[in-house]
Amino acid sequence: MLARVREITGGRVAPPFLVGAPAPLRVDGVGTVTDRSAAAVLTRRRALTAFAAFAGGSGLLGACTPAAPQRGAATSPAKAATAAEPATPGRRQAGQAPLNVYSQTAPGKLNPRWARDTVRVYVPNSLDSTVTEIDPRTYRVTSTFAVGTGPNHVTPSWDGSVLWVNNTDGNSLTPIDPRTGEPARPVPVADPYNLYFTPDGQHALVMAEALNRIDFRDPRTMRLRYSMDVPAGVNHMDFTADGHHALASCEFSGAVIWIDMRTRTVLRKLVLGMAMGAPATPSGPGYSMPQDVRLSADGQIFYVADMAAGGIWLISMRQVRPVRFIRTGAGTHGFEVGRDGRHLYISNRGEGSISVLDMAANKLVAKWWIPGGGSPDMGGISPDGTVMWWGGRYHGVVYAMSTANGRLLAKIPVGSGPHGVCVFPQPGRYSLGHTGNFR
Repeated sequence: MLARVREITGGRVAPPFLVGAPAPLRVDGVGTVTDRSAAAVLTRRRALTAFAAFAGGSGLLGACTPAAPQRGAATSPAKAATAAEPATPGRRQAGQAPLNVYSQTAPGKLNPRWARDTVRVYVPNSLDSTVTEIDPRTYRVTSTFAVGTGPNHVTPSWDGSVLWVNNTDGNSLTPIDPRTGEPARPVPVADPYNLYFTPDGQHALVMAEALNRIDFRDPRTMRLRYSMDVPAGVNHMDFTADGHHALASCEFSGAVIWIDMRTRTVLRKLVLGMAMGAPATPSGPGYSMPQDVRLSADGQIFYVADMAAGGIWLISMRQVRPVRFIRTGAGTHGFEVGRDGRHLYISNRGEGSISVLDMAANKLVAKWWIPGGGSPDMGGISPDGTVMWWGGRYHGVVYAMSTANGRLLAKIPVGSGPHGVCVFPQPGRYSLGHTGNFR
């Protein structure tokens, strides 16, 4: 039973949440691995996954070379970044429309480079080491193929030329050609639990969770450029509207970190609660296990899903501190942004429900339950914005649900342990990674 934690509202937050001084600095202890070796974290991750598969839906368990084939006509990231320059938050001019970082992800705004690709749903089956492809028009499986060991997410590259399967335990990335849906030879990469791209397209960022680091790599060849040490359990992140900073979650540390992307420096560590041990440590008041991270449409708030606390944290982008906690349900895990740029769909994996947040008001406006129960994890939204897709982590299925009323449209059997489901193509100018965070 997920223990309840105190709800924090009205902008009043009890300490301690902030570790480190207001001025930029490296946080003491960041990057040390003496107390948590890579092998220990890998053992924890595998234990979590195995225990969760056996026990089913507690919601608290389980995380979260040649170059890949490229489009012949694709623009290089350096050149394309000029046309896809990130928006900058700040004071708005009189009569100027409010900032909406998701304004280019509305229906019909597909980048011409991938607009003609066949729409597919890509499902990484983490316990089967396979990927299943689904035709979203018929809700039928069209293909299943083997990849590396322990695939956790399918990630669109910054320029949409390739989909990368994150083979975490296999230490590789399998490229998929989104034009054909066919996989190619895997590229060796250390511990790719999750994958992101800087907004300018210059770096791929591998969330090397077991190694306690974020690896900066060439976004095409995946050659390692630089490694940044971080606290234990780094797994998800998102960027400010100007791309200068990022907030990353560290699930095994009960914390999030504030990163200066220009200097590749951890500036602050915000402790959200006591770190969870796994798989035996029970949850209780004050525990935290942060998961998915997403920026609000106006660029002012980072939302952080907390699987142990059963809700989402609202982190002020300007103050870099929690300002509110909203309870959503057991095992809060993943986010999907609606095509209207206003609604945030939140998966509560431990109870089989989806909560809907109005980002303009920061208020919950709906909650939908999966008939018969479920374990919605990560996913994506159809290009037209009418259907949201979620991997049923502990049920071996994928859910297709209406974004209008939460009605279950299909429950499609796939492999074992379906995790970070990717819908591609999607509207947007470029991909920031994960399962399809576009802007």
